Amino acid sequence: MDCKTDYKNMNGIALAYIGDCVLELQVRTYLLSLGMQDSASLNRNALSFVKASAQSAAFDRIESILSEEELSYYKRGRNTHTSKTPKSATAIEYRRATGFEALFGYLYLSGQQSRADELFKLAYDGVEVKKV
Repeated sequence: MDCKTDYKNMNGIALAYIGDCVLELQVRTYLLSLGMQDSASLNRNALSFVKASAQSAAFDRIESILSEEELSYYKRGRNTHTSKTPKSATAIEYRRATGFEALFGYLYLSGQQSRADELFKLAYDGVEVKKV
């Protein structure tokens, strides 16, 4: 199976799985671009981006500018039934975060890296980063 061509048939969990990696790489690259180099600061600050509640809030900041196709991939992830919810998030936040990750999985697999970069910047605009 060629994932790059078969993303249209992937379920929401598969898209979120790859989207989680895409977002993690974007977060790490962003934090390194700020000059952070020690693992404690990097890991602590990364949580401000990758936890479910942060991803849910990030989605709120970009929802209005998404295309119909982008929204459909978000909904594919959001509407996927999962049996686990982290203790640090509500069930709604977790589902929205899964949709957010699925959106970024779709963008990666469909070769839309510049759109993923644009949405990442808008989604996390104003997130406080502590350079301690």
